[in-house]
Amino acid sequence: MRIWSILGALVIASLPVMPVWAENMTPEDIKKLVDEAVDKRLQEHERREGAIKQKEGAAASTTEPGIGSLPEVSKDLRTETQPALSFGSTGSGRLVYAKPFVSAPKAILGGYMDMQFRSQSKASIPAGDGRPGVTNNFDQQRFIPFIYADVTDHIKVATELEIEHGVRESSGNEIEVSLEFGFIDYLVKEPFNLRAGILLMPLGKFNLLHDSPLNDLSDRPLVSQLVIPSTMSETGAGFYGTVYPGRTGKADYELYVTTGPCGYAANGTPLVSEMNGTSQGRQRTCAGHDGADINNGKAVVGRLAYSPMLGVEVAGSSYYGNANNNASNYTPLNITALDWTLQRGPFQVIGEAAWAYARGNSRAVQGNTIGFAPGSLLTAIGGNSGMGTPPQRMDGFYIQGNYHFMPEFLAKFSPKRFGPGSTFTAVIRYDRVNTNLDNSNGTGGWGNLEQISFGLNYRPIQDTAIKLSYQYQPMAFNPNTSERIHDSAVVMSIATYF
Repeated sequence: MRIWSILGALVIASLPVMPVWAENMTPEDIKKLVDEAVDKRLQEHERREGAIKQKEGAAASTTEPGIGSLPEVSKDLRTETQPALSFGSTGSGRLVYAKPFVSAPKAILGGYMDMQFRSQSKASIPAGDGRPGVTNNFDQQRFIPFIYADVTDHIKVATELEIEHGVRESSGNEIEVSLEFGFIDYLVKEPFNLRAGILLMPLGKFNLLHDSPLNDLSDRPLVSQLVIPSTMSETGAGFYGTVYPGRTGKADYELYVTTGPCGYAANGTPLVSEMNGTSQGRQRTCAGHDGADINNGKAVVGRLAYSPMLGVEVAGSSYYGNANNNASNYTPLNITALDWTLQRGPFQVIGEAAWAYARGNSRAVQGNTIGFAPGSLLTAIGGNSGMGTPPQRMDGFYIQGNYHFMPEFLAKFSPKRFGPGSTFTAVIRYDRVNTNLDNSNGTGGWGNLEQISFGLNYRPIQDTAIKLSYQYQPMAFNPNTSERIHDSAVVMSIATYF
């Protein structure tokens, strides 16, 4: 009754300030007006109290994770304080929801994918399982989800899940599902931050920026496939940062200690070869249990990049670690790289050069079961580098020129498709690699490769690229016949972030 009395008094008190026509109202009209006003105030009061109770009920349900109604993650908002989680949370089926990110969503899901069609003039595309090679092929190369999260302002999480050739069913058919990287950052200050997890090796720039939608040609550079085996990632920890020397200069660095390379198969056969370069010596291809360290040794990798002004960057990087299965043997793998980026207006010149040295790779190692005494020269190992000697030294480089443009007549013809966010890019790239500098004239000469690529791509937006390229391959390798050939290819692809 108290609320009725208050509301009635408010309405009666407001009558003197009503328009003049209120003076002619009958007592029945006044009573009706008061009743309507009271009903309106009551409805507002009930709605307000119901909202408060609902809010209090929601807060109470989050005090015990896994209890109460299931949260709507897409609608819940992150708050500054969240209920503490503990192993003492009760429940059964609902315990899967006892996660901090459910009551405070803070992760971002994105990624990229690409699709490619390739037509080679020779039947040099592998068909697998001993079948003859084919001349043309569709390939859904990659579907790559990213998950990034801000745990706090100082703690970040980033991870990339790589699914390659996903139409295949088993690892025996070359499907690859793995964490490309997954690490935790603890941000201290811009010049110094900590990082730990599965790290992308800062070895050259392409290994760090290898996403298909980002690059203007469909295929990765040869040096980034064979000398620097992109993508190269290892478990480890270290630090990175940025400093600003001078008025316009900027220097970025990364330095990590990691698990190290895996240079030999279990029987002692070298995995660094003329056919595959260093690509089979990565930690992710190692037969060691769960990617464990095979020799109690660690690798060190670092990159220092300097930009004297906007649009110009030059960087050097290096990687060094013991590749031997046996800790008592020391056969290190060292890869050193130089990369550059020059951009002025619509023109861009990028490139990378790398040198690899697998010391002792041509010699049999202790504990091998392939029939060679430790220290003897390894020859006649089929599938490694022909009948020659396994290589110790290799190098390669690429240089690429890009020109970004948009014809004016297209922009006028269809502003929606060829608007300010759209662009065409004309590309030319020269690749040269030699994965056996110790035996360049040996049988097959598989590792001495040369390629010139001409490309044109269209980006309706910067996140999506539709690419067309022609590759002239005066020195190529046919993996189906293990022969050096003269080849060429037309490659079409589409790649997009999402």
